[in-house]
Amino acid sequence: MSEFKLLTCIEEEDGVKLAELACKPVRTGTASLSRKEAETLLPQVPTWSLGEREITREFRFRDFRQAMDFVNNVASIANAEDHHPDIFVSYNNVRLTLSTHKIGGLSMNDFIMAAKIDLLAIQWKV
Repeated sequence: MSEFKLLTCIEEEDGVKLAELACKPVRTGTASLSRKEAETLLPQVPTWSLGEREITREFRFRDFRQAMDFVNNVASIANAEDHHPDIFVSYNNVRLTLSTHKIGGLSMNDFIMAAKIDLLAIQWKV
C-alpha cells in the first residue's frame, strides 16, 4: 500500500492528523505525489496553494523582527523533521514553499510540514 493510500486509511479510521505524523526519508527515484493525490491532501492544509510541483503559503507580520522570529521557529521544526522549506522574507512578509527536491515534486513530507507550520501559525495568530 502506498504512503498516500495508507494515510488516507489512517485518516478515515483513526482520525490521525497530518501534523501528528513525522516526515520520513525519501529515496531518489521515489515517485512524487500525483496531482490528484496532492489535491486530495490539500483540504487538510487549506491555507496553502498548490502549484506545479510545490505548495506555498504567505504570512504577514507586524514587523521584520516578528517575521524573523517566526522563520526561526519554522527552521526549528524543519530541522527536527529533516525537511526544509524554501523561505523568502521581505520585511514583514514571509513566503514558504514546500517541495521535495530529491524527487522533483511533492511528497507526503511536504503536507506534513505544511500542517506543522499551520499549527505554529495558529500560535502566532497569522
